[in-house]
Amino acid sequence: MDSGILLYALGMWFIFVIAAILNATFREVLITPKLGEHAGHVISTFTFMGIILALTYLFLGYLDADLAGNDLLLIGALWLVLTVAFEFLFGHYVMGHPWERLLADYNIFKGRVWVLVLLTTFLAPWMVGTYLRS
Repeated sequence: MDSGILLYALGMWFIFVIAAILNATFREVLITPKLGEHAGHVISTFTFMGIILALTYLFLGYLDADLAGNDLLLIGALWLVLTVAFEFLFGHYVMGHPWERLLADYNIFKGRVWVLVLLTTFLAPWMVGTYLRS
């Protein structure tokens, strides 16, 4: 895979960050006050999964490159690692959230579905790329 494609993928990840901030703002201002924290979390999670898929579709369509499945999974892995690193490093060192709070979003047994965003982030390039090739 061309290193330029990885740079575009990195740029796309920064767009994901902006989209995540806007999605979180929408959740906190409009959804959570009306439906509660848990419903806000679930709705926001599924909304962001759709945003990730839509942005990935635009990204891969813009690239117009014939990427192999391994290349698409590499892009997804890059996005996943950046997302988890950002979540924990920014969340803890900039926002001041304790590690316990950050880890709480990974507890699916307590209704936290954030892990679905991470799964979508990783698989989106491969899923969308496969769709575009068919």
